[in-house]
Amino acid sequence: MNTRDGSDRSGETTSVIPRNVHFIVVLGGDGTLLGAARRVAKYGIPILGVNLGGLGFLTEIPLKRLYAVLELMIDGRLEIETRVMLETTVIRANEEVSRFRVLNDVVISKGAPARIIDLDVHINQELLTTFRADGLIISTPTGSTAYNLSAGGPIIYPTLTSIILTPICPFTLSNRPIILSDSHQVQVTLAKNVDQGVSLTCDGQIGFDLIFGDKVVIRKSKETLRLIKSPDQTYFEILRTKLNWGGATYKRDGDS
Repeated sequence: MNTRDGSDRSGETTSVIPRNVHFIVVLGGDGTLLGAARRVAKYGIPILGVNLGGLGFLTEIPLKRLYAVLELMIDGRLEIETRVMLETTVIRANEEVSRFRVLNDVVISKGAPARIIDLDVHINQELLTTFRADGLIISTPTGSTAYNLSAGGPIIYPTLTSIILTPICPFTLSNRPIILSDSHQVQVTLAKNVDQGVSLTCDGQIGFDLIFGDKVVIRKSKETLRLIKSPDQTYFEILRTKLNWGGATYKRDGDS
């Protein structure tokens, strides 16, 4: 993959992919794959994630299985999943000032540790609520096992078409996560001025400073990620392994 000088509105370098590339192998952890996904999703080229990092929800293939899995991929014997991505636009004084594409999540959070922020949230231009919280996570199903999960959000099967809103430590305990169709458009507005600033973070890797009155518009991206599935384990096996879920603690009838 060759990179030319220059960047898009997100500040990331753009990438040029040769036409004869059939799939891309990403070596690293989930963070490495997230960065690669934002750069190559527009080309529609499948990505094979090989885990050299920690948890590895996205980089499913262990290094020791790399060559065997590559042979299966070359033979066309592996399944490819389509994962929803989100497009995030920041509007300031009625002008677009930045745009980002994410695979996992968009997070709006405060700078000062002892302050909460007020976020007006509209769904398709209808007011949902004003969240008073440490922040708000807008997640894809793929990102539901990331920050969303740590904040008490639900795990969503990764190929479903949905958007998850999860408040971070909300002041009102009745403010709970909500799952939307990915056909909905989400608009978040910083409703009150704050001294210490508010940040927009995309996939935990790209940051952008927000100011009072900024509008953050999140919608399903036209681009999707094509992710090559592991031939060795299902998504539920990955959940059990990565989240250290145990089996039943009681003895079933008929068990020896």
